[in-house]
Amino acid sequence: MGRLFGTDGVRGVANSQLTSDLAFRLGQAGAYVLSKEHPHPRIVIGKDTRISGDMLEAALIAGICSVGADVLRVGVLPTPGIALLTRTLDVSAGVVISASHNPVQDNGIKFFDSTGYKLPDAIEDEIESIVLSEEKPWEVPIGGEIGRVIEINDAGRRYMDFLKGTVGRLDGLKVVLDCANGAASYVGPEVLREFGVEVIPICNTPDGVNINASCGSTHPEQLQRAVLEHHADLGLAMDGDADRLIVVDEQGTILDGDFIMLICALARKEKGTLAENAVVVTVMSNLGLHLALKEAKIKIFETRVGDRYVMEELLRTGAKIGGEQSGHIIFLDHNTTGDGLLTALHLLAVIKERQVQLSVLAAQMLRLPQVLLNAKVHHKDRLMQDERVLGKVKQAEEALGDRGRVLVRPSGTEPLIRVMVEGPDQQKLKELAQGIIDIIVQCDE
Repeated sequence: MGRLFGTDGVRGVANSQLTSDLAFRLGQAGAYVLSKEHPHPRIVIGKDTRISGDMLEAALIAGICSVGADVLRVGVLPTPGIALLTRTLDVSAGVVISASHNPVQDNGIKFFDSTGYKLPDAIEDEIESIVLSEEKPWEVPIGGEIGRVIEINDAGRRYMDFLKGTVGRLDGLKVVLDCANGAASYVGPEVLREFGVEVIPICNTPDGVNINASCGSTHPEQLQRAVLEHHADLGLAMDGDADRLIVVDEQGTILDGDFIMLICALARKEKGTLAENAVVVTVMSNLGLHLALKEAKIKIFETRVGDRYVMEELLRTGAKIGGEQSGHIIFLDHNTTGDGLLTALHLLAVIKERQVQLSVLAAQMLRLPQVLLNAKVHHKDRLMQDERVLGKVKQAEEALGDRGRVLVRPSGTEPLIRVMVEGPDQQKLKELAQGIIDIIVQCDE
């Protein structure tokens, strides 16, 4: 068995790779490791809307209670809402059951520590070693020492009240909100209405199997059509657990996380409130973002892909805004993880204050052509060391010279190798990226 934990917890096909037995053992080991300093620990559990969430939740709860910890069950709630409750309810840890933007057959389990931060590798390794071991280091509780389940019925209200304290009123804006039939389906439209926004919700009727299905941040085509049809000021697309945001401007143009970060950073810079005069980005961020930030004399800290690494760099540098092109954006002065609704509110606040259309704000950045392709593989770690693959990558880099770049990396959550090629000529980029993909697939056979 390979390493259980990826860049965003433990993920896999529910009931096949991510089984109830594994969830039970993760519950036991996670509760034990994260509750060592608490005589009677409590752990918050929440989930997104996918059908396998009930099964995995039941197994997790059984595992947690079996080592003597209580469970505070919040039900369906965005991941950032669970992070918030973890750091405000005096608990030992938090657990989210979600596979984010992945299709319904997948699910995942990720942990937060008592302060609402994702776990460092060392703690994940400790949990994993216990899961894979035959020996269990805890004494088995009996009688009144067994954990119990406590229902938290106002979790959504607590999260919405937190969001309402982050920006001012937003009256006069008309917004289409794509909830991805996921965790934002309940709280998303309601909290925007409470800010005074005219909301047109779409994909907000989850049935357990339609999460992320041709909707949400990875499939914004439906949102594009709705923005134009309703003559909205913009559209907001969440993913399944609402920790990321992609937007559509009033003309129907898709804008990714790079645009959102730039708009919010420039607004703070203008007000003198951009902490450390800096933004944290990943190696996947477009060169256009780098150029725009440099022109504004904003410092750039770059890290590898994964919002956990963005968080580490934020903590290291003292910056408060950081994120990924995919729409995972962290406002560390408000929350400890990517938060799609929080990001949306900050973006709407800039539009409200500036009284300009989103397309005008987006024009502050010129996006360089970029081609992203994925290869589904069986041996991604081996392929990343394969001389044939490395040679093809080097050829592409030499072809681009100093006018572009190539990035090849394994996905931290899926059996994929991702290839990104960036430069001035779109057709040339497609050819170079496809050439690398072809070699990867050939070497995987």
